[in-house]
Amino acid sequence: MASPKAGLDLGRSAYEEHRWGDAFEHLVTANAEGGLPAADLERLATAAMLTGQSTFGIDTLTRSHEEFLVMGDAASAARCAGWLGLFLINQGEMARSAGWLLRARRLVEELDEPGPVEGFLLIPDALGKLYGGDVEGAAVIFGRAFDIGTRFRDKDLVSLAQLGQGQAKIMLGQTVQGLGLLDEVMVAVTAGELSPVPSGIIYCAVIGACHLVFDVHRALEWTAALDHWCAGRPDMVLFSGQCQSHRAQLYVLHGQWPDALAAAGLALDRAARGDPQSVYGGFYQQGEVQRLRGELDAAETSYREAGNSGYEPQPGLALIHLARGDSLLAQGQIRRAAATTDLASRHQLLPALVDIELATGDIAAARSGAEELKALAEAFPVPMVQAHACQADGAVLLEEGDPAGALKPLRRAWTTWRSLDVPFEAARCRILVGRACRLLGDEDSALMDFEAARRDLLDLGAKPAVAAVDSLLGVVSPGPAGPLTRREVEVLRLVAAGKTNRAVAVELYLSEKTVARHLSNIFLKLGLSSRTAATAYAYDHGLAG
Repeated sequence: MASPKAGLDLGRSAYEEHRWGDAFEHLVTANAEGGLPAADLERLATAAMLTGQSTFGIDTLTRSHEEFLVMGDAASAARCAGWLGLFLINQGEMARSAGWLLRARRLVEELDEPGPVEGFLLIPDALGKLYGGDVEGAAVIFGRAFDIGTRFRDKDLVSLAQLGQGQAKIMLGQTVQGLGLLDEVMVAVTAGELSPVPSGIIYCAVIGACHLVFDVHRALEWTAALDHWCAGRPDMVLFSGQCQSHRAQLYVLHGQWPDALAAAGLALDRAARGDPQSVYGGFYQQGEVQRLRGELDAAETSYREAGNSGYEPQPGLALIHLARGDSLLAQGQIRRAAATTDLASRHQLLPALVDIELATGDIAAARSGAEELKALAEAFPVPMVQAHACQADGAVLLEEGDPAGALKPLRRAWTTWRSLDVPFEAARCRILVGRACRLLGDEDSALMDFEAARRDLLDLGAKPAVAAVDSLLGVVSPGPAGPLTRREVEVLRLVAAGKTNRAVAVELYLSEKTVARHLSNIFLKLGLSSRTAATAYAYDHGLAG
């Protein structure tokens, strides 16, 4: 039978090798057989937290804190108390958290000499200001924490402080500088210089910031890194759910909606097992897929569940009201959300705000939102921001009665969406291009754009968007024409009358190429393979003559 010391050595080795499940089992066994020193109790608490056993972890960290006090190590006891405060914030237990943080500060005040724990305890204060609306005040406190971390060469504290500084700059609109700080922090994380919990916090916060500022390339790069980090720790629960919610967000963006639902489900599963910060992302991304598919009741339920986590589920909830035809309610919600949040979060709401303002007929408000996006694209010229800005500008120009002016930004947006592999937005943009062409009298090009967008939206399963295109195409449904558009019915009638493609083109003022495309669509939609079969279908369904 292994001795308690052997079990302790195995637990320490497993901990250093990031095998959290093994570390937990060995340290629990060693603790039962002979007790653990304070530092090993702290390791056991961390292993418990990382494997989703938060209650056990909090209880064990409390014991570690008490053991450090008995030893007279007030600095380590304060550090444990500070982490207890942060973990309890994560659990939503604000009163207990406040108590532990007050105890930690009292212990720091009793220290004979300052140390890094003094700076660490500034982090909760800074976070409170950051998310309480005092972003500039938060930046000052993060700066003080950074100075203390630098003085004592505490890499965890330096990196957490830099993370906060970067987030603050982004929220103040200093996007380039903020992302630069976050990239610097990620160097320390990916090099393995930091402890496991700060590493996970930083991974998830940095990816969230990348999505916030539409930097999809950075988000993809760091999500892949987080995925790799989690894969190397397969028994880790904490942070793994957040990894899945970030993956779900990317899947939604790239049109992989079944994969997005699967990742969102995994995020919610991990939330139930010990990663509570993945609740919002899991439910919100699930709601996004449901909304885009037209499952509005289910989407609203998902968004409201996301909202129960403490974060506002916008713009998703406002877009649900818009889809139901209640544009004034949608307008009220998106305006309030945009007016009461930080600058970076406001920027993220602008594309939806422009769409909703246009739907309510407030073109001036939509123009204001589009100009704000244009200014953001000039200050921070990443492709996704530029695509949103061009699309918003083109959509507003259409409503302002300038379809010729709208075409240039819309085509630029469409090209960018395609290069980013964002099929839903690319299809929406192509619909706008088609509307501009129609207003300019180029019906042939308009139909080409509408039909191409419709095919892409059908592939995605975006039923509401398909219905919107159908209204532009004039789809005849239900009835003998089945899924055919009015133009396709006209082509079919003339083909059934024995006319060649050239004759059909002359009669309908189309090019032969467009007639051939319409005929190909007819064959595809009706499951036919020849003009003879199409003629028979037209006679059988009363469409000839």
